[in-house]
Amino acid sequence: MSDTDDRRDTGDAARKAGTRDDEPSEDGLREDDSPREDGLREDGLHEDGLAEGGAEGGAMAAVGAGHAGGSTTEGAGHAGGTAVGGAGAGSGATVEERAGSGGVIAGGAGTGVGETAVGVGGRVAADAVPPRGRGLFRKAAGSEGAAPGESAGSEGAGPGESAGSEGAGPGESAGSEGAGPGESAGGAGRGGQGHRGRMSVTGNDPEAPAGGSMRPAAIALVLLGLVIVAVAAFTTPWRALTAAPPDPARDFTAAQIAKAQAFDAATTLPSYLSLALTIIFAGLLVATPIAPRVLGRLKGPWWLRVILGVAVVSAAVELIRWPLGMWFETILRDYGLSIQDWGGWAGDRLKNLGVEVFLICVMLLALVALARRFRRWWIPAAVGAFVLTVVTSFVYPVVFEPLFNDFTSMEQGELRTNLLDMARRDGVPVEDVLVADASRRTTALNAYVSGFGATRRIVVYDTLLRAPQREVELVVAHELGHAKYDDVLYGTLIGGLGAGFGAIALFLVFNSVRRRTGLTSIGDPRAVGVVMGLMTFGSLLMGPAQNTISRHIEARADVHALNLTQDPAMFIAMQKRLAITNISDLSPDAVEYVLYASHPSGPERIAMARSWAKLNGVPEP
Repeated sequence: MSDTDDRRDTGDAARKAGTRDDEPSEDGLREDDSPREDGLREDGLHEDGLAEGGAEGGAMAAVGAGHAGGSTTEGAGHAGGTAVGGAGAGSGATVEERAGSGGVIAGGAGTGVGETAVGVGGRVAADAVPPRGRGLFRKAAGSEGAAPGESAGSEGAGPGESAGSEGAGPGESAGSEGAGPGESAGGAGRGGQGHRGRMSVTGNDPEAPAGGSMRPAAIALVLLGLVIVAVAAFTTPWRALTAAPPDPARDFTAAQIAKAQAFDAATTLPSYLSLALTIIFAGLLVATPIAPRVLGRLKGPWWLRVILGVAVVSAAVELIRWPLGMWFETILRDYGLSIQDWGGWAGDRLKNLGVEVFLICVMLLALVALARRFRRWWIPAAVGAFVLTVVTSFVYPVVFEPLFNDFTSMEQGELRTNLLDMARRDGVPVEDVLVADASRRTTALNAYVSGFGATRRIVVYDTLLRAPQREVELVVAHELGHAKYDDVLYGTLIGGLGAGFGAIALFLVFNSVRRRTGLTSIGDPRAVGVVMGLMTFGSLLMGPAQNTISRHIEARADVHALNLTQDPAMFIAMQKRLAITNISDLSPDAVEYVLYASHPSGPERIAMARSWAKLNGVPEP
């Protein structure tokens, strides 16, 4: 039902807000669509960052497509396992982070590694840290994907470096360790005074790709883009089931509709403010020399300056987002969606930041190393970004999710027996059903699938176990649909391809922004801020496409749950419970639907269930 990353409806809200609680999201399969509060950070824009981040559609990893990769938690990023690039955000995103708004500025793909949206769909918000995978509620995104050039890189001298000049950029002379490209010994950190535009000592611009080197990259970008479009087109269930127009007034009381509208109105301002700050901050990184000048003050070998640069930019983004995150968290508490204390909230957020910084550092260290050694670094970078996205999506459930939640096997009993029997009937191998201790953060309901192969698992929130057993079985049936159709795996594949696409796009785009930022080479550690800004814009641009794909995947999982349980009446009861408990937006406006909705709205899902009943000769609920 959801991509773990699927942010909860709350998630949608959170997405909207762009902020998040900072736990890594599930894997993208979650059911929730919650907005993220801050929008600025992780994931390049979806707060859910890590986990969810990857929107199904395969967010452009390298460029910051936060959604890529595979799963979404409830609001987290969509499917596709965002590669390292922006997955950063981490599961802990809370509803506040309306991912859609473009959450993570720095890291780019906030949404999470390898998650796909598959959530049941409600606002899950409170759960700041959903695991990755497909969940009932999907946040928008993000994330995030792998950053460009994340492949292993060799640390050696860059082009034009002489022996002994380790750390020197292209065009540097021996002994100028730490100096930026084009700098002579002793000129590290200076703006290249006397050499306008930071030209190299040889008089050549080391980063200006010749027309001959740009052309192959442009051709590769077009071809890879066509492959991504083809894979997405053939793997996305565009017409899961035709349904009548949704009618919230048929199933929800006037008071329930009014409460949903009030919650949406309360989160709209912080959400759009977060989006605006994200765009402004990313614009400053990309279009001005501010970041290179600040990062040029850092000392040490190039690899240390890359790490410190990522930490500085990420910390600046977090400082900007922190007040918005508190604002959003306060709204969640006012509506009873969050029950976390401020210490726990801050701890989750800082853990999420740590995961994000780690993933971005891995990505950018590889990128800078490759750029310092190879003129056509985009080739190994694209391959590395793909591999990094796949690996991150695979290990996320067992490496990152436990940082934010404790998981236990569901207790022996009728519910567990029924769930495992249902999985066997469905032909989906499930060894265990895990329960996450989400109740320490939120009252929202959710479940998700994360990982693939040996790391695939089905997780339900302990809050969901308070619902009637039959409704829990329907939620898990939705998640089994994600598993049966390998939504996380396909999301990861698209996310990996998107990450490769982003790496190539970075090679082409960087040339157009380097002069105004005072840089000559992406191999210069001072370029870290520019790359992170470009990743953020990439995630923002990819978000709507990722959400569109996620909504169709979620609809297919809903149809699967109906086919498996043959109980549309209980399905509708479950959707009503999810929408009411998670305070889902029952009538999202067009803009918010495009920006933040990784799942169909509750009324849309209910209308689909009634259409299913008609088609199958079952009394219409």
